[in-house]
Amino acid sequence: MARRRLPPNDPREWLNRAQSNLARAENPVLSAYLEDYCFDAQQAAEKAIKAIFVARRIAFPHTHDLGRLLILLTQVGVHVPKYVIASRRLTRFAVETRYPGLAEPVTKRDHRGAAR
Repeated sequence: MARRRLPPNDPREWLNRAQSNLARAENPVLSAYLEDYCFDAQQAAEKAIKAIFVARRIAFPHTHDLGRLLILLTQVGVHVPKYVIASRRLTRFAVETRYPGLAEPVTKRDHRGAAR
């Protein structure tokens, strides 16, 4: 079922997109690579983090580096919980695991950790 689209300057739209990516990450099909679902997990985290920037009307860089985004949030005074800081480990799924030969194949354990 399609969700109602909101304007891109509405943080709820960013969270909707994050939830969509997370739903895909949590429900893999056998014919797809786990790397693709880990990318969805990374995208879910990235879009949720960027929703905070949007809500606070803070410009953010176009980057997949979750660590960099989280540092920027702390620099403007946003308290970032430890479990959110831990999401920076998902950055590796943004690029290197999506292309053949750049990284080792993702394992089921990697995927479970990313979706969690």
